[in-house]
Amino acid sequence: MPAKKVLIILSDAHTFPLKKKSGPDAGLVVDQPSGFFLQELAKPLQKLLDAGHEVTFASPKGREPAPDPNSESLLAYAGNFYERRKEMELIEHMKRTNGFDRPRPFSTFSEDELATFAGLFIPGGHAPLTDLGDDPELGRILRFFNKENKPTAAICHGPYALLSTMKAGDGSFVYKGYKITSWSDAEENLMETLWGGEVEKVESALRDQGAIMVEGATEKVGGTTLDHELVTGGNPLAANALGDRFLKMLSV
Repeated sequence: MPAKKVLIILSDAHTFPLKKKSGPDAGLVVDQPSGFFLQELAKPLQKLLDAGHEVTFASPKGREPAPDPNSESLLAYAGNFYERRKEMELIEHMKRTNGFDRPRPFSTFSEDELATFAGLFIPGGHAPLTDLGDDPELGRILRFFNKENKPTAAICHGPYALLSTMKAGDGSFVYKGYKITSWSDAEENLMETLWGGEVEKVESALRDQGAIMVEGATEKVGGTTLDHELVTGGNPLAANALGDRFLKMLSV
C-alpha cells in the first residue's frame, strides 16, 4: 500500500466535567481526570505505522495530551503487562520522533494542506467531552473530510467530536442520518455509578442531532459500524477491528 498521510485528532483536556450526585460535593461539577484512552489510540496507530503511513497529531490549542489514568492500568489490559508496556513505549516513541507532545493547533491547517491527508482518526477517552464537540476549527476540518469523502474513524467517546461540525459552516450536523457506534449510554451509566456523578452521554447527544445510533451485543464486544466515509466503534474492544477497517478504507 502506498504511504499516505493521516491526521490524528487529540484533546487538549486532562479532565472532563462530572456533576456529583452524592457526598459532600453533591450538585457541584468537578474535574474528573481523563485524556486519550491508550488502547484506542495505540492499536490503530500501530497499524497505520506498520503499513508505512505518515501520521500528524493535532489538537485545539496544541497542548501536550494526557492519557486517561484508567487506560494505563493493568486492569484495562486484563493483566497483560507486556501489551501495556508496548503501547506505552509507542507513545513515548511518538513523543521523540513525531511531536506527539506538541500537536499542531487545528487553526494551522489550511484547506490546501487538509487535501494532502488521506484520512482522519479520533481516539476515545472522556477528554473529547471537554473540548472537541464544540470546537469550530475541528468542525471546519471534519466538514472538509466529509465533503471530500475522505476516510474518517472515531472510537468510544471520539464520535462526540463529530458534533463540532455544527459550530462551522452553515451550522448543520453533517453526519445526520449516518449510522454511528459510540460509547453507549448504558456503558456510561455504569461509569456514573462508579464515580457517583453525571456525565454527558455521547450516544444520546449524537442521536439528538439525527445520527442513527447502532448499539447492542455486537458493538459491546468490538463490532464496528461503517457508513459512507465514517467508521466508528464503541469501546476499547473495537480498537483492533476499527484499525483494520480504517486501513482498508485508506487503501482504496
